Amino acid sequence: MDKGRIVKVSGPLVLAEGMKDSRMYDVVRVGEEKLVGEIIRLNGDIASIQVYEETEGLKVKDPVFGTGEPLVVELGPGLLSNIFDGIQRPLSRLEEKGDFIFRGVQIPSLSRDEKWEFKPSVKKGDRVSEGDIIGEVQETPLLLHKIMVPPGLNGEITDIKTGSFTVEEEIGRIKTGEGKEEPLYLMHKWPVRKRRPIKGKKPPEEPLVTGQRVVDTLFPVLKGGTACIPGPFGSGKTLLLHQLAKWADSQVVVYIGCGERGNEMADVLIDFPQLKDPASGRPLMERTVLIANTSNMPVAAREASIYTGITMGEYFRDMGYSVALMADSTSRWAEALREISGRMEEMPGEEGYPAYLGTSIASFYERAGRVICLGSDKKSEHSSTEMREGSLSVIGAVSPPGGDLTDPVVQMTLRVVKVFWGLDDHLAYQRHFPAINWLSSYSLYEENIEPFLKREIAPDFPDIKQEAISILEQEAELNEIVRLIGMETLSLKDRLILETARSIREDFLHQSAFDERDAYTTLEQQYRMLKAILSFHRLAGAALEKGATIEDIMRMPVREKIVKMRYIEDDRINEEFDKIEKEIESSFKR
Repeated sequence: MDKGRIVKVSGPLVLAEGMKDSRMYDVVRVGEEKLVGEIIRLNGDIASIQVYEETEGLKVKDPVFGTGEPLVVELGPGLLSNIFDGIQRPLSRLEEKGDFIFRGVQIPSLSRDEKWEFKPSVKKGDRVSEGDIIGEVQETPLLLHKIMVPPGLNGEITDIKTGSFTVEEEIGRIKTGEGKEEPLYLMHKWPVRKRRPIKGKKPPEEPLVTGQRVVDTLFPVLKGGTACIPGPFGSGKTLLLHQLAKWADSQVVVYIGCGERGNEMADVLIDFPQLKDPASGRPLMERTVLIANTSNMPVAAREASIYTGITMGEYFRDMGYSVALMADSTSRWAEALREISGRMEEMPGEEGYPAYLGTSIASFYERAGRVICLGSDKKSEHSSTEMREGSLSVIGAVSPPGGDLTDPVVQMTLRVVKVFWGLDDHLAYQRHFPAINWLSSYSLYEENIEPFLKREIAPDFPDIKQEAISILEQEAELNEIVRLIGMETLSLKDRLILETARSIREDFLHQSAFDERDAYTTLEQQYRMLKAILSFHRLAGAALEKGATIEDIMRMPVREKIVKMRYIEDDRINEEFDKIEKEIESSFKR
């Protein structure tokens, strides 16, 4: 290992001399306690190192040890149901050493003692290439962990074993084209800053169904898509991310708490192990990886946590799974970039952020996507192989100061993501959750999702959605008129629009996360709910033209049925909504 000496300490930034043989992004051990650090700039033999632990007590001339390796994550069985810090140290095993994370502690990310039952899917003499699945491990009851040939490795299987193994025990060997034999393990390592290779990308087409009506119906995100949730303090960003993590129809969830308040992250760590997977009834943690990096942890580790999380997401995506990654929040990550950049005395960009902020944000979100994975799945002994397809959806919360959407982090993020869910603190103060502002939010996946909605739900679903958005937009215009000259000046048609918009807001968009019946709504039920509201609106408009009063229409008994639509059980959707639609029609025939 190279050995240098500290010449300067500035918070999380350390300058060391004698590092001429080091490379950019190499991991180093700093000081006598061997704190974890990463080289982020080289100038001659002077290396600038961001340290991922508290630097208190470091002094000039303390040693710096090079490792010659980049920052990597360990990928293999044992990731699920686990909680890691920003540099993939398992918090559950760190807790055994005490209630606090001691500096310089070195502990393997994946357990070296736990054994996993490995079932091979290849045999001796088979030719395999990078990404091919060579066997399986039932990591949790909810997820089958597929063991893949590591990227960059191709050749012939010369030995393959079956039985129980730790992640460090050899499960087989592969003979490469150069004639070398390489061992195979349940685990392999991958640099966090390097995206995992793929065969190609495909445009996303299938919605990531979250069960949140304002999201799925009005502003959908697709599997393999990207979304941004900006909003001021108290507008419900973390609550919305929790709901998405719980209900999104992905097979794996990676939740990154990046620089969030300790009490909020504590709630996540307490609540998640108790949550049930909606589809199976099993604990949600059996398909979840949590990364906890709170605001009182070293600032440099925030950047590492983002890359650690997305590398894990790519790994499960490469198995052919649908992965949803939630990052809360990327603003804290950007603040870490700003602090390190300032200590390196780089030329500042807008509001002090580094000039490469946009590039860093884009490189993170661009790792999302629906992809054709490396390798293939073997269908049977006698048939050919088929290609695997996986998706990684990335949803990032942004916390701009004072809710200012002109903040550089928000603007840079909006340039690369396709979905914008703008949270509104006024809606949150009115107890309207999710507090997504339907006038400022948007989704650029409308064309992609339209064929799916028409094919799988109903041919008129996109039209009904557009009609609802139009009514909400008209409501905003009419409210301005009401503020200026009063409700009395509105026509009956305009008053009906206000009443229908209120019904859409209160009976459809508003959703309670604490009511089991209302917390999740299927796409089919969302369509039937919105269709019922708009059917009532159309028939009410026709009745007004024939002389009915707005008061009589709003007092109709069927209105109560519309209010209670959210509580209809899934197995009675068609039956109950057919009744409501017939009652709406009969109410206007009297």
